[in-house]
Amino acid sequence: MEKRDFHIIAETGIHARPATLLVQAASKFGSDVNLEYNGKSVNLKSIMGVMSLGVGQNADVTITADGDDEKDALDAIADTMKKEGLAE
Repeated sequence: MEKRDFHIIAETGIHARPATLLVQAASKFGSDVNLEYNGKSVNLKSIMGVMSLGVGQNADVTITADGDDEKDALDAIADTMKKEGLAE
């Protein structure tokens, strides 16, 4: 299992558009990918799950991936986070 922490810097947090991009990035991989925030964990391949967390600016989140392509999945998600100005 791979795990990475992110600090959300986007003013609007993870709202609909960036959530969609993260779900699309995670869905390209076979690994189970989860987003953890405030003690809750949701499947990062589920837009409704991601939106239900209500991740705002200055939030600290953890993304975990478990499977054959877990490292590639986390690399792609981290790239998306940085490219979209979501996290550092």
